[in-house]
Amino acid sequence: MTFPLIGVVGGGQLARMMLPEANHLGYRISVLAEGTDVSTALAAPESPVGDYKDLETLRAFAAGKAVVTFDHEHVPTEHLHALLAEGVNVQPVPEALIYAQDKLEMRKKIEELGLPNPRWREVHSVEELSAFGHEIGFPVILKTPRGGYDGKGVAFVNNDDDAAALSSWFTGSALLAEEKVNFTRELSALVARRPSGDARAWPVVHTIQVDGVCDEVIAPAQELPEETVEAAQEAALSIAHSLGVTGVMAAELFETPGVGPGFMINELAMRPHNTGHWTQNGSVTNQFEQHLRAVLDLPLGSTDAIAPVSVMKNILGGSNPNLHNALPAALDIDSGAKVHLYGKGVKPGRKIGHINVIGGRDENIEHVRARAAAVASALRDA
Repeated sequence: MTFPLIGVVGGGQLARMMLPEANHLGYRISVLAEGTDVSTALAAPESPVGDYKDLETLRAFAAGKAVVTFDHEHVPTEHLHALLAEGVNVQPVPEALIYAQDKLEMRKKIEELGLPNPRWREVHSVEELSAFGHEIGFPVILKTPRGGYDGKGVAFVNNDDDAAALSSWFTGSALLAEEKVNFTRELSALVARRPSGDARAWPVVHTIQVDGVCDEVIAPAQELPEETVEAAQEAALSIAHSLGVTGVMAAELFETPGVGPGFMINELAMRPHNTGHWTQNGSVTNQFEQHLRAVLDLPLGSTDAIAPVSVMKNILGGSNPNLHNALPAALDIDSGAKVHLYGKGVKPGRKIGHINVIGGRDENIEHVRARAAAVASALRDA
């Protein structure tokens, strides 16, 4: 009996949550971890420590793996091409991953595909940024094409003075300037695709951001017109097919009622995503199992929701430094709540876990949200 080995680059919580799903399918996971104390290294028996930016480290890690996939999008593209040339099964391939790594490349591709895009421009100087703002009207948003996440690498520009204050951002590389979209709420369309072409979409969800960080997800998005749901799912599936995506992909969206199909595309992520954590307890097939099925080119599972509504509430680091001391009281609040902790040390604002709660057919959505928030608060603040 053999147990094929999956390699995951990156030792964050996404890799950690792949572990039980690999076990269920009879696979092993080895994780290239950033350190011995990162989330997955504390849970995975095979967690060599290494620098994912070093090609020789990646080569050694990839040896003997049935597939190599990712916890994040930051591995240098040229290294992935080198691995592919040497016969390593890398999923998703770098030709697709670049559109999650580089926001400028993403904007160009979304425009090429004819999908709803905010107005945008590649800028190289304060003067070009100001000119863009005057052309379309301030405020605009400036983004670093690579490396930004959870509100990092993003600046709001309200006038020429704001643009001038960002002069240190211009270091010779192009930056992305976008219009500030007038949206009613943020949405996410999560899909999965396998190399042979089969793809599935989960229900479109409503995501609530606080200080640039995902705080809560409501699945499915309430009172979203069916034509907008279908258009968003079709757009995400179209991107996945057009780019040759393998695994889970999240298309983060702005809802824009009455404009275009009712949404614009914000960003892409080609891996399991925070906006899909609700699937662990609210869907027939959760995103972590589906990602592994997809990168291994196994038949995909059903993406049907198992309840009328599910709520995911992130736990961000707060005043309580010891989550496990608070765990008994938190679990006692709601026997239907599912707690997912990441094995991370507590730091203010850091994602250290999440709560999933599914609601009954006649349960008010605000009551479901309050149930999830109460458990998260008990853990965060003891």
